Amino acid sequence: VGGGSIHFRHGGIVADARGGRVGGLSTMAAMNPSLSLTALLALGLVAHVALKLWLNVRQVRHVAAHRGAVPAAYAHTIALADHQKAADYTLAKARLAQIDIVLDAALLLGWTLLGGLDALNQWLLSWMSPGLMQQMALVVGFMLVGGLVGLPLSLVQTFGVEQRFGFNKMTLALWLTDLVKGLLIGAVLGLPLLALVLWLMQAGGSLWWLWTWGVLVVWQLFLMAIAPNVIMPLFNKFTPLEDESLKARVQALMQRAGFQAKGFFVMDGSRRSAHSNAFFTGFGASKRVVFFDTLLKQLSPAEMEAVLAHELGHFKRRHILKMMAVSFAITLAGLALLGWLAQQAWFYTGLGVLPNMSGSNSALALVLFMLVVPVFSFFLAPLSSWRSRVQEFEADAYAGKQTPPADLASALLKLYQDNASTLTPDPLFVKFYYSHPPASERLARLQPALAAGA
Repeated sequence: VGGGSIHFRHGGIVADARGGRVGGLSTMAAMNPSLSLTALLALGLVAHVALKLWLNVRQVRHVAAHRGAVPAAYAHTIALADHQKAADYTLAKARLAQIDIVLDAALLLGWTLLGGLDALNQWLLSWMSPGLMQQMALVVGFMLVGGLVGLPLSLVQTFGVEQRFGFNKMTLALWLTDLVKGLLIGAVLGLPLLALVLWLMQAGGSLWWLWTWGVLVVWQLFLMAIAPNVIMPLFNKFTPLEDESLKARVQALMQRAGFQAKGFFVMDGSRRSAHSNAFFTGFGASKRVVFFDTLLKQLSPAEMEAVLAHELGHFKRRHILKMMAVSFAITLAGLALLGWLAQQAWFYTGLGVLPNMSGSNSALALVLFMLVVPVFSFFLAPLSSWRSRVQEFEADAYAGKQTPPADLASALLKLYQDNASTLTPDPLFVKFYYSHPPASERLARLQPALAAGA
């Protein structure tokens, strides 16, 4: 690939793409890396699926075993019925996740070792000339197939699990409208980016991955800038916060923290879900403070102030900038790795794909990379989850200094309760999946401040 000698499997032998020799030793030398990658993917996928299923089983068993009684620390604040609802909700999501894990693995095998991606590529080449349009069609086709396969589970999650536990507020018409809007926005914003990335992979020389990284960084910052005023209003309605008492509290808190925002808004999250949240969006002069309308109904003004102080803590501790820096660094490393793998014939043949001999293989390389990397990166999930939980603790600590710790504690307890978050997750499951610490850990960290306040 890229001007070098490409060895590819064809009819059971290995042939030199430039019409050169075909021989026993050269055949074995060319095949071994491919076979090694095939074996590595097979072993990695087995380990990946086995670990996910094992973690899920642990979660189910642990939550079910503690379903019968509220933990002693919350016996006077959480009703048994609420505790059992949270357990049942967690178990329902875990059972659906079991199907999702197996489906994802089957889809990966179908695309790679069973020849699905190669078949799609060859089919597109049969009626399209090799070039940028054919490569874009390959990536788009891959994403559409994946989306279609995942639709049934998405419907079950929304109109099955969420509906059953009283969280879903969406109608089928709204769900379909959101789906169409998402596809259109993806096409308008994503297709030009895809075309540019594929073009850079072909025309950017040996450092195409570096130029592509620069483009992706600028694109990410651009999306962050336009999201509050352009993208998000396409899905939700944002109205200025009208509660004068809460607004005064929020403004005073912002002044104490030395933080400025463009405005305070309420989002009609109740149109889609009973879940609640508060967040900052945008950056620079476009930053907004956004409250879900469901949150305003659940928390008192003092508790709302504490939740906002937590969000401010993320900014004061520069968590957003740190996360962006880590994300950009990982993207750079990933693109550099892709830049090397795209030049290796065994990367394609080992994953069940025949490289294009008369055109670029950029789209093939990109799709294969997107398929394979998550198989192995999951084993590093505890590291990223741990970093996120540490940041949540730091934001809680900041909030406890800006507002009464008791307000934050009561707000957290209400949020976990209203969102049916289990108080008794499996500890190992937490290490892999939880970006936020369980309620028990967060409240335990606040105990010294609560005791001092008392």
